[in-house]
Amino acid sequence: MFHRPVSVRPRTAAVAVLGLLLALTAGTSSATPVAHARPNPATSATSVDPAPGRATALAGYAIRSTAEVTDSPAAVSSPGYSTAGWFPAGPRSTVLAALLAAGTYADPFYSTNQQKIPKADFTVPWWYRADFDVTDTASRTRLDFSGVISAADVYVNGKQVADKGAVTGAYTRHELDLSELVRAGTNTVAFRVQPNDPKKNLTMGWIDWLQPPPDENMGIVRDVLVRRGGPVALRDAHVVTALAVPSLSSADLTVKAEARNDSAAPVTARIRGTIGEISFAQDVTLAPHETKPVIFTPATHPQLRLAAPRVWWPAGMGAQPLYALDLTASVSSRTSDAAHETFGIRDVKAPLNAAGARQYAINGRPLLIKGGGWSPDAYLRWDRTYVEDRLRYALDLGLNTIRLEGHIEPDEFFDLTDRYGILTLPGWECCDKWEGQVNGDETGDPWTAADYPVAKASMAAEAARLRDHPSVISFLIGSDFAPDRTIEKTYVDALDAADWPTPVVAAASDNSAPISGSSGMKMTGPYDWVPPDYWYEKREGGATGFNSETSAGPDIPTLDTLRRMLSPAELATLWKSPSAKQYHRSPSATFATLKLYDDALTGRYGAPAGLDDYVRKAQLAQYENVRAQFEAYGRNAKDASKPATGVVYWMFNSGWTSLHWQLTDRYLDQGGAYFGAKKANEPLHIQYSYDNRAVTVVNSRPAAASGLTARVSLFTPEGIRKYDRTVTGVAVAGDGASTTALTVPAVSALPATYLAKLVLTDGSGREVSRNVYWLSTRPDTLDYAHTDWFHTPTTSYADLRGLSAMPRTKVRATDVSTTAAGGTSTTTVTVRNTGSGSAPALLTDVHLVDRKGTPVLPVRWSDNQVTLWPGESATLTATYRTTDLHGAAPRLRVSGWNVPTATVAGS
Repeated sequence: MFHRPVSVRPRTAAVAVLGLLLALTAGTSSATPVAHARPNPATSATSVDPAPGRATALAGYAIRSTAEVTDSPAAVSSPGYSTAGWFPAGPRSTVLAALLAAGTYADPFYSTNQQKIPKADFTVPWWYRADFDVTDTASRTRLDFSGVISAADVYVNGKQVADKGAVTGAYTRHELDLSELVRAGTNTVAFRVQPNDPKKNLTMGWIDWLQPPPDENMGIVRDVLVRRGGPVALRDAHVVTALAVPSLSSADLTVKAEARNDSAAPVTARIRGTIGEISFAQDVTLAPHETKPVIFTPATHPQLRLAAPRVWWPAGMGAQPLYALDLTASVSSRTSDAAHETFGIRDVKAPLNAAGARQYAINGRPLLIKGGGWSPDAYLRWDRTYVEDRLRYALDLGLNTIRLEGHIEPDEFFDLTDRYGILTLPGWECCDKWEGQVNGDETGDPWTAADYPVAKASMAAEAARLRDHPSVISFLIGSDFAPDRTIEKTYVDALDAADWPTPVVAAASDNSAPISGSSGMKMTGPYDWVPPDYWYEKREGGATGFNSETSAGPDIPTLDTLRRMLSPAELATLWKSPSAKQYHRSPSATFATLKLYDDALTGRYGAPAGLDDYVRKAQLAQYENVRAQFEAYGRNAKDASKPATGVVYWMFNSGWTSLHWQLTDRYLDQGGAYFGAKKANEPLHIQYSYDNRAVTVVNSRPAAASGLTARVSLFTPEGIRKYDRTVTGVAVAGDGASTTALTVPAVSALPATYLAKLVLTDGSGREVSRNVYWLSTRPDTLDYAHTDWFHTPTTSYADLRGLSAMPRTKVRATDVSTTAAGGTSTTTVTVRNTGSGSAPALLTDVHLVDRKGTPVLPVRWSDNQVTLWPGESATLTATYRTTDLHGAAPRLRVSGWNVPTATVAGS
């Protein structure tokens, strides 16, 4: 983001062991003790799988502030210690997440409740304590973990095994050999977790996305694994793939790992591997405490040269097959360790085009990156179902990419993106310690000598963890700024050592770095309101090149969500006071209010008459703006001079209850922004160009389309047709190609506000795309001379006030039916404009609700927010979890711009 001036499947990737940097001991704190009622946590120990090579995640912790614990670390970390009065925490939990789960504080997503949580509670270290059981001490026992925010002293069975100088940084990975400390039966591990400050630590911050949690994400947010094994450990298992492009007829696989002898005697280990039906093996002899690479290549093992490989593709371009690597190390015919990795076979290239923009190609086929910025939960709580719901939404919107600026999610996230075919762009975040070495105190503290090994260990650990995921197509080693030469070399060396297989990008901004070169991306914004025609200008954030983060800023949620997140007084302020600070917008002074947005809403649509009117105008405005953003980039993808190669909507979602930067809200409700994106990104699409009035057909499908008919009609708001033209024989190539079907001429008889209806039909007359625009004969005027980093001012607005005078009409919902199978229900409904006049029903929305009128979420609609002329109908389907209806029949709430709200019972 641009700098603001004001139990889980373990992966056996390389383990980055961060050496001791400073010999530090934990100090005592004089902070005021936390005064809360504490539930007793569960005291059962995690039972460790005894099988060699299997890892067991600690099931959870008991946590408590060190301000309240007077016992010594030796006592706290010894089996049998009483945790009466401590809080329970899950296996991945910040301190605040655990306190919220215990009911300590009121809902932080509502109103200003989060401000009432005392920050002083999180200025001292907190204990994280867990027990685990092992059946015997014959095997070696190792503790494997990352995700400690920000640092920790680690104790096992009363002994310190690492200090906070070594265990520091959210992304560093650590492996501690506990073999001399563990005992048969119950053992204890305790982390004394240090407070976090993203300005001072290489961890995770929140920039200006949301109001940061008062604990600053302090805690342990990834699994802590207990591994059991024999004398030889397998580490760093991965597969390097080389796909023949463009034929895709063959692929070479190179399997790599490290074998480490943890014993004091020499050993010979037999390393066996399988990939499906392919098997291979070799022996490796290791001196005491020696580590050696183990490599299987097609030259030494020809079976690793695959003919007709199953190639992995992004969604919409092909299938997503995955392969599995299994390795075992045996000593004296007994399994000592095992490793398992899932990988895909695909090729990623991203050269700079003639205009200097980065152009991604997967398996030899170029594609326009259509993405969104990802936010995890504000308290870093992992919920696989919730994450999967959001990823399905991304596919529903026609997006192909998710960008993760910091906050790099756990392994399961990338397992899901692999399975769904969603590309990912992970990288380090801006505006805190990660970029402190570039900008000094403006963003984060300047780096010291101790920060460089932490950065290197972080890069090595994340590279090893992510490299085999086919959905990962780059790593952005900088965000707003490229790193300096020293740190870039640190990153690039770590990536090279990990056999990083995809392009390394200098920054998400227009930066260059000495080793990785030009980023080929731009970060020109905007981040606040601009009109729809802005996106068609070939300058600033307009549709050229690769824009790594951009949008028109505010995305006001639906009224249902607003009432869940704001108090009555805040709801009144929302529509009455454009200059009022909005707690649910951003902590940044730049984005504290909605004034730019509200001024445009009033200037274009007329002053809101109340909360309902404000929200409905917001949905209309967000629909047209988000649609224009994606449509402009889609149209220009094959531009001859300055093609658009990528756009990342800022942001796809929010981790909090927010008023900006979201295509879907915290509760997964869908409004104008969502359906505007869905319309723009449909696979075969007809669209209107704000800059030159061209009607263009864009085809994102692999195959070409021909024999199409495009029809354009212009209407007054009352529904009186003023222009009509049909063009037959339209043809368009595939893979993002576009063609102009016609250009709409100036029509003198149009009123200031008018409607444009675009319909695309195939050779059989079947409608394949429909698009309706509300336009004005008076354009929005942009003042580019006063563009700043977050927006371009608008000096005069388009006149869309005529929409308020549209005659009311009626929409009837009929033929409602529901089918259910496998826990999923699908409700089908036909909506028809039954009005007696000529007025269309503009932006007709159907919400699936329960018996109380609460939206059933998540839900995926075939289409929604449709505009229907009298007599026209649309059949829509909604897919959702059957259990979300709680045994009741579905109900459908139908509303629209000029349609009265009505609820219809389903069956």
